Amino acid sequence: MTTSFDPTTMATNLATAYTQSAQSLITAQSKAAQATTTGLTKLQSALTAFNTALSGLSSSTGKTLTQYSATASDASVLSATATGKAQATSTPLFVEQLATTHQVAFQDLPAVPAGPGSMSVQLANGSGFNVDLASADSDGDGTLSQSEIARAINTAANGQATAMVVTVGGATQLLLTSGVSGAGGKITLDTTGLSGPLKTALDDTTKRKDLVGAQDAVVWLGAQGSGVRLQQSTNTLTAIEGVTVTLKKAQASGDAPTTLTVSRDDSATAGKLQTFVDAYNTLTKTLGDLTAVGSGTTTTGAFASDAGVRALRDRLSGLLRADYGGSNLRTLGVNIDRYGQLSLDSAKLTKALSAKPTALDDVLGSAALSAPSGLLGAFDKAVDVWTDSGTGQIKSRQATVTAQQKSLTDRQTRLDSQYTQAYNRYLQQFTALQNLQSQLSGTGSLFDSISASAS
Repeated sequence: MTTSFDPTTMATNLATAYTQSAQSLITAQSKAAQATTTGLTKLQSALTAFNTALSGLSSSTGKTLTQYSATASDASVLSATATGKAQATSTPLFVEQLATTHQVAFQDLPAVPAGPGSMSVQLANGSGFNVDLASADSDGDGTLSQSEIARAINTAANGQATAMVVTVGGATQLLLTSGVSGAGGKITLDTTGLSGPLKTALDDTTKRKDLVGAQDAVVWLGAQGSGVRLQQSTNTLTAIEGVTVTLKKAQASGDAPTTLTVSRDDSATAGKLQTFVDAYNTLTKTLGDLTAVGSGTTTTGAFASDAGVRALRDRLSGLLRADYGGSNLRTLGVNIDRYGQLSLDSAKLTKALSAKPTALDDVLGSAALSAPSGLLGAFDKAVDVWTDSGTGQIKSRQATVTAQQKSLTDRQTRLDSQYTQAYNRYLQQFTALQNLQSQLSGTGSLFDSISASAS
């Protein structure tokens, strides 16, 4: 008689059978909880990206989604860019002079003994700084070189000026450049705190050469002498609302003004609207995947039977089709297919804007917190119900699923303990049974040998 079973296998099989029903339930619930967590993460990411796109389209008070471009009749004189705050216009500009940054060179400055001394660098706008030369001898050789003086100036300047040493034709020069453009950046030196050869050299006008003078830009709105004169320290003109003009070259007296033309840029406007179209299509695809009902070729979404997420999807779709300011997306050339995906007809958009320049702003409005309006405002409000960091649906659901996962972890721990207890009990029982079977087998063999001897 031989042993016909393995106690370990029997204990494992019976302990597994004992806990199988509860284990299957925990596994299924854990899988569902993980799917929900993953789904919420995807939903949060999609809604956040969509909100970011909305914020980029709307924002500051008075900003329009209709884009403008700016061109100059003579691109060598000036160039310009326009924002949504610009207005279509044609403006003559005469550039009388460009703003320059003062730059002065000091030639043949001597190497002087290191020691106490300071000088002051003053700008015409009233700012300035002091340069302490007492500790400028960085190599400790007892003398101050032009490089050490330049280093001391740069250390003290805090951006108000820069100094460098250049060598041209064998002659070394200390080059000082103002950190402020225009007439207000003109540099003067106060050397009363110095003495000896360095003071003499800096005060010697024959050793000083203005490489670039300090002057403001002068621009006329209209013809030179009869228009409106503008004077400023930089070559970037922002006097025309929504337009930034970069001055590039001064015109000769008697030249005709350069014409700045600002006009609607329908291509750029279409690009803005396409940004919205792309953002919505990305979001609606994600919502479609998350709520998909599985079939032979489609994976079941994490929220296939979730009424809340389906309601969000339907809510956004409904807002998309609504009228705002007496118009809607369809009149702006945005088409909606049977799957909820958008496409843009740029020609139709151009026609709509020509008929009503404010149509795009009327429909899309703004997602700004201070004054939400139009489609963007409605979308932002609907999305905020889910994404609000304090009371949003996603935060609430994440807290619920986290608690559920903790509960499942605790249940799994208890079930593992029950499995271990059952396994040990069955193993003890079957090991005892195996031992008894072995004993009986040994006794049977003894009787067999006695019977064989008697015969």
